[in-house]
Amino acid sequence: MGGRVLIGTQGWNYAGWVGPFYPEGTRSADMLTRYAEAFPTVEVDSTFYAIPPVNSVLGWAKRSPEGFVFALKLPRDITHERHLRDAEADTELFVERARLLGPKLGPILVQLGPDFAPSELGALRDFIPRLPRDLRFAVEVRQERWMRDDVLPDLLALLSDHGVALALSDGPWLPRETVLDLAAAPTADFHYLRWMGPNRDLTDFSHVQVSRADEVDEWLAALTKLDALGIDVYGYVNNHFEGHSPATARELQRRLGIRPVDPREIGEQISLF
Repeated sequence: MGGRVLIGTQGWNYAGWVGPFYPEGTRSADMLTRYAEAFPTVEVDSTFYAIPPVNSVLGWAKRSPEGFVFALKLPRDITHERHLRDAEADTELFVERARLLGPKLGPILVQLGPDFAPSELGALRDFIPRLPRDLRFAVEVRQERWMRDDVLPDLLALLSDHGVALALSDGPWLPRETVLDLAAAPTADFHYLRWMGPNRDLTDFSHVQVSRADEVDEWLAALTKLDALGIDVYGYVNNHFEGHSPATARELQRRLGIRPVDPREIGEQISLF
């Protein structure tokens, strides 16, 4: 494809991945290092729950190789509790911490809650212009009303004016057909994709339990069309999409012509000593 295509998962610290993905005996503290041997990027879920401490951010940078990319989620206190209002100080602090990643910092996701309705577009209009233009941001909406003909153009115009991506998610909130159509009209110089899935009852993340091959085919067709646009693509798979996100991410890589890393190759350099 014309731009970079970076495929990874949402999070890396899952006990169920030890054995099927991580080598047996992998400690939690070593999971990020092992993960980064297989994928070039990860979406950090923990930042959704709190602004990360300085030592945590520096630790992520230290335990990952050059060229690795972290996507961070804006804390829910800002997006879900305050609905982007009166959040300037905390947003600035979050961005300050995020910058500690240096060149490893990728997009920052503004995941709006399911109760953030089009009637609150004004809050988004106030919030987005305050974001630093030298960083990449993506906004995710979770109400189908945002896709209405009398709402969507205003949302897309706002994002486009500020170079912010509309996060495209395969989940229960928006019709897949609508999301795939939006892939052809990016509002930024990159796309931010999230494969979430409807299976929120899955708790065993050690293996694929639900095949979503048809959905993957639809996404691959959309991604192929993006080639002519020459924009970067960041894509993150949730465990709930098929049950074991590393396997889904590797399949996406393979179908996109990116050589996936076999789990048996992870940690090989350590096993030699």
